[in-house]
Amino acid sequence: MTATRVRARTTAPRRATVRGLVLAAVPLAVLAGCATPLPQATPEPVPAVPPPAVSVAQSQRVLDAVAEVVAAGDVANDAAGLPARLEGPALAIRTAEYVRNAATEGGRPPTVLPFEEQALIVPETDAWPRTQLVVTEQPDDLQAPRILVLRQDGPRDPYRMWGWARLLPGVTMPPTAAPEVGSPTLAPDAEGLLMTPAEALTQYTDVLTHGDGSSFAGSFAPDAFRTAVESERAERATPLGDAATLTQSYQAGAEPVVALQTVDGGAIVVGELSTTTTFALTEPGGKIDVEPFYSRLAGGATTAGTSLTRVFGGVVVMYVPPAGSGAQVQVLAGEQAVTGASVQ
Repeated sequence: MTATRVRARTTAPRRATVRGLVLAAVPLAVLAGCATPLPQATPEPVPAVPPPAVSVAQSQRVLDAVAEVVAAGDVANDAAGLPARLEGPALAIRTAEYVRNAATEGGRPPTVLPFEEQALIVPETDAWPRTQLVVTEQPDDLQAPRILVLRQDGPRDPYRMWGWARLLPGVTMPPTAAPEVGSPTLAPDAEGLLMTPAEALTQYTDVLTHGDGSSFAGSFAPDAFRTAVESERAERATPLGDAATLTQSYQAGAEPVVALQTVDGGAIVVGELSTTTTFALTEPGGKIDVEPFYSRLAGGATTAGTSLTRVFGGVVVMYVPPAGSGAQVQVLAGEQAVTGASVQ
């Protein structure tokens, strides 16, 4: 059978002493009834709303630190130092990109990531984890600007880049609070929106799976990320004929990484999206040639006798409008890339 080729794109004693001092002072206070009152400490007023989680200057320092780690990894084509400033999909994707770069002998270098910001979306919160968004300038290679997702797990942890996504063509970011003020964070089940942030992610994966046949399709405006996913799926399936089948499944993260309120009462929702694609032979005796990149991810196998499975890590950023606005959910940015492979 002809081989099917698949390519990818203070202590208790101390307190007792203090009490004794206070009691001894009482008679003195009585004898000095006309003495000037002692000054009382006045605590600072508690702000009505939490301050922004990070200042603009701090955000810029975070970007510089992340950029430095990424640049060092890119030069060495080595992911060993990345966990210092990368996590989540960003770490998985960048690590796989180094594998791809090596497998293609430099023919497929890592994605160019700009770290010069044109807009900051900073959370207004006094809790952790904290997540801020950075809309970058356009890269020198004229690719789309990126939305970088930066996350701090705790007060003693550094900010790490959790993920990035390409801003889609024609997209205008919805207005958000100035970074000096901060944008309110919303719970995954926050009401007052067309749908909750968590529902936005799960419903969008259903739309990716079923297209216009999804019962949720009418709630989402057409977007270039979905179009690209559907086109890639069709391109992969067409040449297989009867020799193999192609199945794809999509899964959203258990809850959004962050939802930040917009000026109009909507929300920018960021979530993780994973895609699993499997090419399976329909008849025994055939084989699938596994190209070098997938081979390295799959432990060195060069052919598959039954199936080849690829796993894509992804990030999606969407705008969920306020309830009653009559608007649809709009996907603002998206990214997915192969992070793993297996053969059978």
